[in-house]
Amino acid sequence: MIFKYSRKITKNFAYYTLENVKIFNIFAAEFLNILYMAGKTYSKHPKYYVVWVGRSTGVFGTWDACKEQVDGFEGAKYKSFPDRESAESAFKGGAEKFLYRKSGGSSAGTRHKTNTDAKPIDNALAVDAACSGNPGDMEYRGVYVKTGEVIFQSPVYKCGTNNIGEFLAIVHGLALIKKQGLTDIIIYSDSMTAQSWVKKKKCNTKIIPNPNNQKVFERIAAAEKWLAENTYTTPIRKWDTDAWGEIPADFGRK
Repeated sequence: MIFKYSRKITKNFAYYTLENVKIFNIFAAEFLNILYMAGKTYSKHPKYYVVWVGRSTGVFGTWDACKEQVDGFEGAKYKSFPDRESAESAFKGGAEKFLYRKSGGSSAGTRHKTNTDAKPIDNALAVDAACSGNPGDMEYRGVYVKTGEVIFQSPVYKCGTNNIGEFLAIVHGLALIKKQGLTDIIIYSDSMTAQSWVKKKKCNTKIIPNPNNQKVFERIAAAEKWLAENTYTTPIRKWDTDAWGEIPADFGRK
């Protein structure tokens, strides 16, 4: 089973790094298998990209062409659509109904959207963490919203916090998605604190490093290193718990 295999890999190697290419490729391949089983074989379903605000505006037939217009452009507004007809209609209708707004000044490329969706987007990776105590035993995981499949799950770390776990989960998801070149998937997190830390590329925990939490701080260092050395375009959105219930990655321990 994919869940058990993923968990085994995570236990043995704790937290993937880009240097651990062989193991990472196995892990990432499992993620793609989930998407394929859900009917998301991207190479067979071309997308069209609308750019409302960018270096040039209009409808573009490839992500690379769209990226040239929006990457590093402050206030860029853009979105993908499944066919040219809907893309052209959206371009004429304006960005407000479909808005992804790229936050100015963030080299990480985080995009934020006001959560006015009637229901969550199902082509998304939901991440969450659990911690028994503060600090305490901490773990985190990522779940594909459409199928409920667990994509990755960390081992249990001693002397962590929920915010640290949420932060690590987001970075784990960002790195995995970027490695596979996926452009149409988003990340949901119910932690605004963790999202803020990711945006700042810094885990702003008040926990003091000590021998008991050494493994936690090794994971934090790996995550901060990845954020410092990489950019990303994956949108990170707040999961609307009040409207949608618990996030799919929730551990159900409340």
